[in-house]
Amino acid sequence: MGKLFLVPTPIGNLDDMTFRAVKVLKEVDTILAEDTRNSGKLLKHFDIGTHMQSHHMHNEHKTVDHIVERIKSGENIALISDAGTPAISDPGFLLTRACVEAGIEVDCLPGATAFVPALVNSGFPNDKFIFEGFLPVKKGRQTRLNLLAEETRTMIFYESPHKLLKTLKHFSEYFGEDRPVSVSREITKLHEETIRGTAAEVLQHYTKKTPKGEIVIVVKGKS
Repeated sequence: MGKLFLVPTPIGNLDDMTFRAVKVLKEVDTILAEDTRNSGKLLKHFDIGTHMQSHHMHNEHKTVDHIVERIKSGENIALISDAGTPAISDPGFLLTRACVEAGIEVDCLPGATAFVPALVNSGFPNDKFIFEGFLPVKKGRQTRLNLLAEETRTMIFYESPHKLLKTLKHFSEYFGEDRPVSVSREITKLHEETIRGTAAEVLQHYTKKTPKGEIVIVVKGKS
């Protein structure tokens, strides 16, 4: 029986790729990639010639069973996403669950994940925290925010730049304008920055300065 490797890839700075990640990607039989064109650039940079196959949220339901059978027959397969650790707001959970249920060994390598540096950088308590990922766009958003308004642990969210202002407005509305917030943008990249302040202050900052790039929002829990 083969093995499934979950391999984190850099979220910006290619120097964050680990020696072990490169070694595994060179040695496996196939690499499942969220976007083969995007991942092709990464593999070329590290001189990795392993065969790639597309595996993303639009086809994973149809391909999981076949991939499991390939691993059971002896193939070693690695899964990568466009950036960061697979299954963290990216494809990976369905395949991992299927492999575990089939008795296949799953090896998740340590590596880049955007929310960890954002959390530590915020200066908020990190002994206990919750990762919310992306909030619902419409249905269920109000219900979720009402529940989170009473959350005492530090909260972590992912958000796209064109929805950041809307989300910060909702945080001011549901959590209060004085709730401490930290927004980390373009982590590990050239224009990396972290803006800290109250929900109202951070909202005002990004009202004046159009946000760009990948964004992680960290919100202090209710006191």
